[in-house]
Amino acid sequence: MKRARARLNTENKSSSVDLVALADYVEQFSTKTVVLLGDFVADEFQYGEISRVSREAPVLILRHRESHLLPGGGANAANNLAAMGSRVVPITAVGGDAAGDALISYFKEKRINTSGIVRVKGWTTPTKTRFLAGWAHTVGQQVLRVDYEPRATLPASAHRKIEQLLRAKLRSADAVAVSDYGFGVATPEVVRAAASRRKSVPVTLDARYNLTRYAKSGITSATPNEAELESLHHTSIGQNLEALNRCGLATLAAMKLRALLVTRGRDGMALFEAGTLTHIAVHGSAQAVDVTGAGDTVLAAYTLALASGALPLEAAHIANIAGGLVVMKRGTATVSRAELLETIRRDAAGAGA
Repeated sequence: MKRARARLNTENKSSSVDLVALADYVEQFSTKTVVLLGDFVADEFQYGEISRVSREAPVLILRHRESHLLPGGGANAANNLAAMGSRVVPITAVGGDAAGDALISYFKEKRINTSGIVRVKGWTTPTKTRFLAGWAHTVGQQVLRVDYEPRATLPASAHRKIEQLLRAKLRSADAVAVSDYGFGVATPEVVRAAASRRKSVPVTLDARYNLTRYAKSGITSATPNEAELESLHHTSIGQNLEALNRCGLATLAAMKLRALLVTRGRDGMALFEAGTLTHIAVHGSAQAVDVTGAGDTVLAAYTLALASGALPLEAAHIANIAGGLVVMKRGTATVSRAELLETIRRDAAGAGA
C-alpha cells in the first residue's frame, strides 16, 4: 500500500518537504556514527534566591540554592548527537581541572566513548558560569555570566594527539561534525586531513569566528547563525534579504560548500545551495524560552540527517524542528530522537498524511 505523503508549508513554497521521509531519516539516526571534533565547554549554572540588596553596592545578594554543570559548546553538540540516538565519538581536549573531570564523568555516565578526550595539564577547560536569580517560586533570570578561558594556546603535543585520535576514529564514521568555539581544538589543517581520509561522508562545520578560514578544508556544509555571517562580511542583515542573499552566496562560493544553513532566530533559517536561497519559517513558537546552545542542537540534527541520506533541504527542516524544540527548554538542553519523531509525525497528521 502506497503511503500518503504530507507537505510542510514554509515561507517559501519551494521549501516544502515530505514529512514521512523526514521521519524515515530520523529513524536511521540510531544506526549512525558521528565523529565530533571541537571545543568542549563546561556550562555551569548557579541558582540563587534574591535575599536583599547589598549595603556595599547597589547589587542583589543571592542566597545560593543549587549548581549544575552541563556540557556546552562542542560537548553540547556531542550530547545532542547521543540524545538523538547516534553513536558519537568526541575528539577534543580538556584541562586537568574540575571542569574537565566533570565533563568526562558526565559522558562516562551516559556511556559515551571518552577515549578521544585528551587531558592537558596546566590548561583550563573553557567554562561559562551563569548566575540566575529569582524568588522561591519563580523562574530564575540570568543576571551575570563569568567566563573562564585558557590563557595559553593548546600545546603542540595535544594537537598531535588529537590528530592521531582523529585518524583512528574516522574509520567507522558516517559523518564528521566540527564545532569550533575558538579554543584551538579544531583547525583547518586537522579538518582537511580528516576530510581527505573520508571523502564519501558529510563534514559539517559550526564555527564561532572566521568561518571562511576553513575554505578548501573539505567542509561540505556549514551552519552559522546570522550574527556570525554579519561579522564575517562586516555588515548588518536584519530584514534586508538582499544582504542575506549576498552574504550567503558569497560564503557558499568562497568555501565551495554543498550547502550553507544560516540560522536566523525568530526569522527561521535560510538554506543556500548552488546559487539558490530557500527560506524556512521557524518551527513552533517564535518566542524562545532560552537560546543557550541551540546552534549545537542544529549542528547535531543537520549532521545526522545528512549522514542518513537526507538532501540538504530535508536535513535543514529536521534541524529546524530540533532547534524549535530545544529553544523551548531552559538552560543547555538536548532534543531526543523520540521528541523529533513525535513532532514530525504530529505535523504529518496535521497536514493530512
